[in-house]
Amino acid sequence: MNFAQEKNGSSRFMGFGIVVLIHVLLVWAIASGLARKAVEAVTGPIETKVIEEKVKPPEEIKKIELPPPDLKAPPPPFIPPPEFQVTAPAPPAPAIASTQVAPPQQQVRAAPPPVVAAPPAPAPARTGPVKAGMVCTKMGKPEVPSVNWSGEALFRVVATVKSGRVSGIEVQSLRSGVDRKAQRALVAAIEETLRDTYECPGDHVFEQEFQFKIE
Repeated sequence: MNFAQEKNGSSRFMGFGIVVLIHVLLVWAIASGLARKAVEAVTGPIETKVIEEKVKPPEEIKKIELPPPDLKAPPPPFIPPPEFQVTAPAPPAPAIASTQVAPPQQQVRAAPPPVVAAPPAPAPARTGPVKAGMVCTKMGKPEVPSVNWSGEALFRVVATVKSGRVSGIEVQSLRSGVDRKAQRALVAAIEETLRDTYECPGDHVFEQEFQFKIE
């Protein structure tokens, strides 16, 4: 056997395989690079746009106009006319003999006497005391006594008169706040004036007010 020829043959096949592998790699690299460039050239940059959809406004609802109501009154109901029945005339009534009757005599009544109005009732007699000026012809004024008090005092007096002279006296104070000593002095002045200066003819009961203003 020739071992030199076998070694040369195996090395030759190995070199041929390496060459083939190098060519395959070169072809694959070229093919992949060209394909990427072709894709980039074809696709290019992608632009996006937002398109607004135009919404149409809803159609307006048409208003349905109803015809106006008929306000005419309905025709009156039909009423058939009444049926008339023709009856035969009644036989004439027998004649009645008329007799003249004398009218009744009217009774004449006398007119009633006129009513005489009753006289008005007399005014009731006054039982309470009267004013002194109605029954007295002379009335004096009491003198203001000297008292250690100042203010206003008012008294109401009911006096009884017999035979023209004052015989009884009732004094009532109508204003409070009067000093007791001053009140006694004022009452004494009133009683003295009534007994000494008042002249009232007859028998009476009268009332009188006395006012004092002491400063």
